[in-house]
Amino acid sequence: MKNYKITVNGKSYDVTVEETGAAPAAAPAQAAPAQPKATASAGATTVKAPMPGTILDIKVSTGAAVKKGDVLCILEAMKMENDICAPADGTVDAILVNKGDSVEVNAAIIALK
Repeated sequence: MKNYKITVNGKSYDVTVEETGAAPAAAPAQAAPAQPKATASAGATTVKAPMPGTILDIKVSTGAAVKKGDVLCILEAMKMENDICAPADGTVDAILVNKGDSVEVNAAIIALK
């Protein structure tokens, strides 16, 4: 056993910690691999992530017609949900991410043609 003195908000506490020798917990099981991502056609306009985050939801499907400003997907960044909108009228050529994917800034999300 080890004794420690801990101060929390100006108040001191004497704490005794017992070492149990227990093995560390097993690593969590790996999630099943996501579906393969599509690829964009030549000449398609790529909508990119404006910031790093996680794809919470995809609001369109391949082949869907979209208008400028339509919400394509929702990107969570810093505990805020951000609508990723179509930059122009077009048709969804390919969805390049899956729901739950983590993306970096400027990562390709959706291709429009």
